[in-house]
Amino acid sequence: MVWAPEAVSGAGPRDVRETDARPAERVSIADVAGLTPLEALRLMRSGPRGLLESQAEERLLRCGENVLPEPAPTTWPRRIARSLRDPFTMVLLGLGLVSAAIASWGTACVTVLLVVVSSLLRSSGEYRADRSIAALRELVATTATVRRRTGAAAAPLYREIPVGELVPGDVIRLGPGDLVPADVLLLRSNGLTVHQAALTGESGPVAKHPVDAPVGPFAGTELFEQPQLCFQGTGVVAGTGTGVVVATGAGTMFAGAHQGSASRRRPSSFDRSVNGISWLLIRFMLVIPAAALLADAALRGRGLEALPFAVAVAVGLTPEMLPVIVTTALARGSAVLARDHGVMVRRFPALHDLGAVDVLCIDKTGTLTRDLPVLDRSLDPDGRPDPEVLRWAAVNSLWTIQLADLPCPDALDEAIMDAAERLDPGPPASDGVAALPFDPTRRSSCAVVQRPGRLGVHTLVVKGAVEDVLDRCTLVRAAGPDGETDGELDADARERLLRSAGTMAADGLRVLAVALADRPARPGPYGPRDEHDLTFVGFVGLRDALAPQAGDALAELAGRGVAVKILTGDHPGTAARVCRDLGLDLGPDLGLGTGAVVTADQLDGLDDAAVAELAARATVFARCAPEHKARVVAALRAAGHTTGFLGDGVNDLPALRAADVGMCPSDAADVTRQTADVVLTTKDLTAIDHAIAAGRRSTGNIVTYLRVVLSSNVGNVIAMLAAGLLLPFLPMLPIQVLAQNLCFDAAQLAYAFDRPGRGAMRRPSRLRPRGLLRFIAVFGPLNALADLATFAVLMSAVPLSGQASGQAAFHAGWFVENLLTQAVAMLVLRGRRRVPLPLMVAACFLVAVGVLLPLSPLAAPLDMTALPASCYLLLVGVVVVYGAALLAAKAWFDRRHGDRT
Repeated sequence: MVWAPEAVSGAGPRDVRETDARPAERVSIADVAGLTPLEALRLMRSGPRGLLESQAEERLLRCGENVLPEPAPTTWPRRIARSLRDPFTMVLLGLGLVSAAIASWGTACVTVLLVVVSSLLRSSGEYRADRSIAALRELVATTATVRRRTGAAAAPLYREIPVGELVPGDVIRLGPGDLVPADVLLLRSNGLTVHQAALTGESGPVAKHPVDAPVGPFAGTELFEQPQLCFQGTGVVAGTGTGVVVATGAGTMFAGAHQGSASRRRPSSFDRSVNGISWLLIRFMLVIPAAALLADAALRGRGLEALPFAVAVAVGLTPEMLPVIVTTALARGSAVLARDHGVMVRRFPALHDLGAVDVLCIDKTGTLTRDLPVLDRSLDPDGRPDPEVLRWAAVNSLWTIQLADLPCPDALDEAIMDAAERLDPGPPASDGVAALPFDPTRRSSCAVVQRPGRLGVHTLVVKGAVEDVLDRCTLVRAAGPDGETDGELDADARERLLRSAGTMAADGLRVLAVALADRPARPGPYGPRDEHDLTFVGFVGLRDALAPQAGDALAELAGRGVAVKILTGDHPGTAARVCRDLGLDLGPDLGLGTGAVVTADQLDGLDDAAVAELAARATVFARCAPEHKARVVAALRAAGHTTGFLGDGVNDLPALRAADVGMCPSDAADVTRQTADVVLTTKDLTAIDHAIAAGRRSTGNIVTYLRVVLSSNVGNVIAMLAAGLLLPFLPMLPIQVLAQNLCFDAAQLAYAFDRPGRGAMRRPSRLRPRGLLRFIAVFGPLNALADLATFAVLMSAVPLSGQASGQAAFHAGWFVENLLTQAVAMLVLRGRRRVPLPLMVAACFLVAVGVLLPLSPLAAPLDMTALPASCYLLLVGVVVVYGAALLAAKAWFDRRHGDRT
């Protein structure tokens, strides 16, 4: 079915009906970009009076609601299954199944319980983060002003409807502060400017107006440059407009940008690190228990009865609490960020990635600057400071705001008036007569004023784009020995003034020209045709106001070893100026003709390796389209950096997905919030600094846990293998290994509340398998030596060790020594003097259990017996010597390797 076209008055240049009979829901904004308003209305089967209500209802049924596609909510089973995907968790499950197969039910139950607890912690934390993001979710717009008719003969009426009920062909009205609810082709406009940073990244508003004869067709980024098109997700800054809805819902450019970047995300820094550590442990766990089983069978003649011991060796090597510790540390860091700094972490591993970030890519607008202009200078035509130019610009701004009946004042006008008020407080010396507001076509505004003592004369004060104002000037004001004089504005003078304006623009300023003209007073209205034979009086230069905390935040990030890269769609001079004002080093001249700033077109002819090399040297990338931002981020990541990217628009989605961790403010586009890993309450570098610090604290705690537990476990396994080959009995029974691991695991939860040293906060922190292996290679054998010394002490102190009672005493002695040495390792291997209360309580808990358990009623079920007092003294001596050796080895290791784990 195709709707019958409405009769539209007037004849267009061609009959759209003869060339395109598609239903309206199949028309895209690209299809109408090259059409006149009349042709577009015919294609949409609509008219300037709007649709009939019956037509709108029928189209709503066919097109669906004007809403963006929402991702399906993640179910709890899927959340839990996703938390089980890392290889280490799968190994723990495998160990639990093997333990169950050999009837070691205690080991099996505890292992599976730890996996379930970890999965529930991670899933519940991510669920709470998703709920917080859902609370922030807002529609692109809530209501729209639409023009419709109740019947064919009824008069059209404007009324407010929910944006979800908009359909292709609707005629809507846009005003200041509105969010454009769909893709629209303009039919009429009056000073309409739109902020479309959500799609293009442009920091300044863009003028929009209908085009009578567009030259098309257009595609890709060319569509965003067309003045007759407005896009869903952009916001009206000033002016009004009327347009026809072309595309809604999933057919808009806004939705297409989101869907086009929905590629599968590559593994993050956390994924790579955890996988590396997991496979390192898996190799140990596959080799060592098998070697123990074979050696025990060959030397001691024990066959399958040694299988429980081999499983105990594997369990002893395994840091069972790793998933729980990692999840708890990340969950606690995320909770602190949300509570104290308004930063929501949607994906727990992203907190580790934040701590590992060494390159942060941001846009300057709203992050380094406040997106508010401030006056930088006012100059006469010869380039000298002249406050009189500012006064005339303020007169233009004041009376334009007062008399033009603007819906909201322009930010440039307010900045000029604020500066003039500081220069010369008090009421203006002129009276306003008329005003012509800024118009995108003539790119200027005009105020007509009556000056004191100038009866019968009206003065026109024109302010606007330099080229457009100069085109209407015939004279230029100059300072001479007899005061100001007006000379002819010839071609040379015009070229000189344009060069001066270009120099100011290259310095990062928004440049406006100011011109005057006297006219005989008249009561009639003034129009653009009166703006001729003007006298050029000077320039006004404005710059972006810096964000208050940006400089301090950049210094903090530099102190943490984070390099900041600026990826912006702005002019190179504007971005460079902001960096200089903030003290951000631009780097050396890159030999590209633009100094230290790289423009996007210079990246197009380079391969990925060259882009990576350039990205490592440059600080600012200007005139960036979305694909350029994503390419720079991907190049930095491919070069081995852990990258973070902060963006707020749909145009930032490719770069958000290319980064290790994507960040956005809470007022970002809805689809951007759904994609980002971290959501900030404000687009502020200080919040990012807090997030990076929290990530490093969490990662530092995880690293400390892995150092202590793996060195202790490897030492114990080495000692167990040696004792298994040297002793006529098993050095520790599987149930004793399980009890010991449970005590140590419970104590290790305290690492989630530890605070890493200052050194860990000054450099990117990540889980490095090689660094852990280096640490284990030093402290694992040292722990094994303490265990072997314990064996010697026990063999001499327990002479009946070959009998059942002697074996129980031997088991109790090694059980006590293991818990005492692990308590010492927990405190010493942190490398920091001040011990937090949770960690001190955990160490005391291990000591108490080690000393009291052999004396308690639980000793018999665990096949242990009480030790003589002399044995306790000998064990304390071993622990003291071990602690001293541990301190010396730690000091040597820090001098040699630093904190590179």
